[in-house]
Amino acid sequence: MKTLRRPKIRDQATEQIKKYIVERKLTSGDRLPTETQLAETLGISRLSLREATKALEFLGIVESKPGVGLTVGRIDMGRVTEHLGFHAGLLDVDPQQLIDSRVILETGVLPHVARRMKVDPAIEARLRELVERFRSASDLKLWIDLDIEFHRSLLDASGLQPLVAFGDLLHVFFQRFRESVQRAEWRKGVESHQRLVEELARGHVEAATAELRKHIESHKERI
Repeated sequence: MKTLRRPKIRDQATEQIKKYIVERKLTSGDRLPTETQLAETLGISRLSLREATKALEFLGIVESKPGVGLTVGRIDMGRVTEHLGFHAGLLDVDPQQLIDSRVILETGVLPHVARRMKVDPAIEARLRELVERFRSASDLKLWIDLDIEFHRSLLDASGLQPLVAFGDLLHVFFQRFRESVQRAEWRKGVESHQRLVEELARGHVEAATAELRKHIESHKERI
């Protein structure tokens, strides 16, 4: 690791610590050098090092335990999503890029969802139950909550858990598009969700992909 220089000593330290973990292929539970050793290696004060490790602890990248010291932790994707949701750069993301990102993410998991749906009836039952709840939605807030829950359940059904966290992050920024949905469009949304579930249940991945793409890209009309 390189000796660090100002500015942003803490931010540079966090990057160096992450690099240290990756280069040494450390995994959850592995011990890191002591605070004194790390501070000397990075050429910073123990106070600056503690600021860096606190930031990494928040995300679950490292853990500090009495009598043990610093160890590699387990990343808390929920906290990562929450943290990035308020990142200034992401708040200014281009709407077209946001929509395209959701299309790529959600249509990409559909082959996995279709395969798992064949062996796990609970997946289809869960998605159909959400569609029925859509039909009885009486206000926009409930409709938005159900829409988020449906798409999150779709990602979860793929079995690819890291993608669920990325989906949650995109939903933070997609909120503004959902809030522009008019009551007349609710019915179209319900029908679209139902057709998606039907195509997945039949194993028609291409048709399901086309339906989901059309559903997400409909937001472009309201940009």
